[in-house]
Amino acid sequence: MRSVSVAALFAALAGSADAFAPVSSSRASTSLNALYNAELEEMTGTTVEVGNKVFDPLGLSNFVPPQFAREAEIANGRSAMLATVGWIWPATFGTFDSQDVTTTDPIDAIMQADPQWWAQFIIFCAVIEGIKFRGKMNGKSYCGPGEPCIDWSGSYPADEAGRAEIHEKELKNGRLAMIGFAGFMAAHFIPGSVPISPGY
Repeated sequence: MRSVSVAALFAALAGSADAFAPVSSSRASTSLNALYNAELEEMTGTTVEVGNKVFDPLGLSNFVPPQFAREAEIANGRSAMLATVGWIWPATFGTFDSQDVTTTDPIDAIMQADPQWWAQFIIFCAVIEGIKFRGKMNGKSYCGPGEPCIDWSGSYPADEAGRAEIHEKELKNGRLAMIGFAGFMAAHFIPGSVPISPGY
């Protein structure tokens, strides 16, 4: 009976020791890779800003197709770059000669804008969406890889290396603009929340 108890004790100790044993690299690698979709490893954007590795701590790429998410990221980045310029411009250079908008505050300007300007903006967005749709039907792309829907200046590189470089630059600038615009919004609605805000 005593020998059985000793054997059980050693078995318990062995099990508890195994719980504190270091995890093998293969197991660790598998568990880490399971956090995100492996397709992300083949996409641009894993540069020095994110530690030269995939940054998806919430594992969202397992629920949203990575290519769809990347195109959405680029589209939002472009919007954020335009919004950042639109936020800074009035405070730096003033407003255009207009009786409608008399403030340099971007949020107040939204409320002061005449409905005709909103109508023009909506029509402009609809035209861009139409160009995107027509281009997609012809095998072109607005935010993803391949031939671009819009390249009026003809400056889009023809070689793959040049395209990869310009895609990465746009991605980085878009990410920076999204962070910057979020900072502007926070500083506007929560005064003092952004210590280094220049006061825009």
